[in-house]
This record gives sequence, structure tokens and C-alpha cells, in this order.
Amino acid sequence: MLAARDRQALEGVAGRIKGAGGQAIPVPADVGDKAAVERLFAKVAGVGQVAVLVCAAGVLTPAPFAETTSAVWDETLGVNLTGTFLCCRAAFTAMAAAGEGRIITIGSLSGVYATEKFPGLAAYNVSKFGVIGLTEAIAVEGKEHGISAVCLSPGAVDTEMLRRANPALRPGLTPDDVAELVVALLDSPLAAVSGANIPLFSNA
Repeated sequence: MLAARDRQALEGVAGRIKGAGGQAIPVPADVGDKAAVERLFAKVAGVGQVAVLVCAAGVLTPAPFAETTSAVWDETLGVNLTGTFLCCRAAFTAMAAAGEGRIITIGSLSGVYATEKFPGLAAYNVSKFGVIGLTEAIAVEGKEHGISAVCLSPGAVDTEMLRRANPALRPGLTPDDVAELVVALLDSPLAAVSGANIPLFSNA
């Protein structure tokens, strides 16, 4: 199941997966909307058991701290943190009933203590600090249910979001770099590292 707000992009990804011999069902959804997340997981339940959740939705709107509006703050935390919480909570409930599950969240070096921070990213930084803490909490409560949770915190990734936010910043990672690690983690035992935050620095 693939979920995002961009219907056209979703259908494009689903088409590539099917073209490679896989199966994919695109579901347009805003993860920051509780009702939309409930509809999404109702569709998932109609297909099968939730075994894996990867939370990769994110927004970044740069603004000097004194000029960060409530709208920017609410949208950033609503998608990046609340959206992650809503999806993780829904998946956790289904996984706990099954007695197993794996959750991968996407943080950022912007949310890692003692890493370089950039101006204009107060809301984004806070949201990613929150995702890291949320992942730790899920790991603690998930242990007795066979649920593992790990957070990946990449640095600058070559995405349209990064190019809009900071055109001068040279990305050291590609989306494929992050995706390959997600797949590798899901193919490996996660219990021993559940709750960990894995920082991803440049591969250049």
C-alpha cells in the first residue's frame, strides 16, 4: 500500500512497482488528517495483515524563527510528527494483535543532538526531534508485542523538497540510498536495535 497526497506521483510509483513484477495499491491520503489515516488503514485491513510500516511523509517550509507563522508550524508538525504518530498508532494496534511487526520512521540529522543546524528550520527541527523520541517510545511499548521500531535520520537528500528549501545545499545522499537501507533493515533482525536512531551522513 502506498499513501501520499500527490495522486499522480503515487500512481507513477505504483506503475513502476507493477512494471517490475510487484504489487502496489496507491491510496491518496494526508497523513496529518486523522480521518484520512483511519480510511487508509481500513483499506489496508481489507487487503491483509499490517506487517511493515515505513513513515516517509514530510514537509519543509523554511522561515526565520521570528517569522515562523502558526500555519507553517502547524503544517510542519502536523505532517512530520502528528502524521507519523497517527500512522504508527494505527499500525501498532494491528501489529500488536498479530504479535509482530516492523516500523521504520524517517527522522533527519536536523533532529539529532549536536549535529549542524541551519537557520530557518525551527519547525522542521522540532518535528524531527519528535519523530526520534516517538520511535524510542514505540520500541519500548512494542517489545512485548513483537514490534520493532527504528528511525533513520539522513542528512541532505537529493529531493525536490531540499531543492526548494535550500538550493545552495549540496546533497550527499539520494532517495535510493535511503530506500536501500530501509529494505536492508526490513530484511534483517530488528529486535536487537529496536529504538535506535541511525544517522545517515553523506556517501560522497
